[in-house]
Amino acid sequence: AYLDAEQRIEMARVIRRCVLQEKRAAFIVEHDLMMSTYMADRVIVYEGTPGVSCVAHAPEGLVCGMNRFLQSLQITFRKDKN
Repeated sequence: AYLDAEQRIEMARVIRRCVLQEKRAAFIVEHDLMMSTYMADRVIVYEGTPGVSCVAHAPEGLVCGMNRFLQSLQITFRKDKN
């Protein structure tokens, strides 16, 4: 079902709250970068050629996993000094 941006954020909050309260793990497939980083504390990064081959890396922390993903796309973020 289609949810607008506000509904998606609220749904993400509900999912995250349920997972934390129940002290369970959840495997969530999400293609929206903002939503996936909001809900995740660990990620599994898949690399390969669509429809040809794939390698799934071991679960890793959000920062390391997102850096691996962005590096595969040759995208970097500037980190300003505070």
